[in-house]
Amino acid sequence: MQSGPVVPDYEYNPNKNAPKVQKRDEATGLLQWKANVTDPSETNAKRASFALLFVAAVQPVPETPELVPGTDMRLIELEGLTAEPRVMGQGEFKYLGYIFRAEGYRPAVAGGKAARSDKAA
Repeated sequence: MQSGPVVPDYEYNPNKNAPKVQKRDEATGLLQWKANVTDPSETNAKRASFALLFVAAVQPVPETPELVPGTDMRLIELEGLTAEPRVMGQGEFKYLGYIFRAEGYRPAVAGGKAARSDKAA
């Protein structure tokens, strides 16, 4: 997987002047963070990139600053990944989608397993 920057997942508020409130996971009460991730081995372009929610007390940060050359993406392995099916869309355009959550991530190592690390810093 490749990951972009991890940023806070804020609640929607139509009032632009209101202070931003970060979402919390309903089950754990932990803060939600989001990132766009890409699976370069996925052959279907519509499924190659998706939003991923991280559930952690603090913002997950990469252990290494190494980026894929020419991008703001880094190779990662996800920890504690879950996929929750949800009906998405509106009216007659509903479809089955998924909400992906992870507890953290670690740097991916080509040809082997990455060393186990803390889930967040």
